[in-house]
Amino acid sequence: MVRAVKDLEEYKKLIEGDKPVIVDFWATWCGPCKMISPHFEKMAGTTEGVEFIKVDVDDAPEISEFAGIRAMPTFIAYSKGKDIKTVTGAKPAELKAAVELAAAAAN
Repeated sequence: MVRAVKDLEEYKKLIEGDKPVIVDFWATWCGPCKMISPHFEKMAGTTEGVEFIKVDVDDAPEISEFAGIRAMPTFIAYSKGKDIKTVTGAKPAELKAAVELAAAAAN
């Protein structure tokens, strides 16, 4: 299940936790975001040990600024607060590789 996060403190707590996290930075007006969203949702439903969250850049600009987001969609995989992989753009194969890297960090 994918969880929407709007609060910077909640975001920081999640990415710094023990469980790896994949963040989808998106916007409602972003066509490529809409295109890749089903892939992200599917991976969330089939990947064990990884937290999947979405951040709407318009609803949570402080999180986007904190993460240094410059383009949408951007996906960041975190493990214990460290960025282990960033994917910019709607690239399903690269997103899958980031998810696999996060899943490996969970073990």
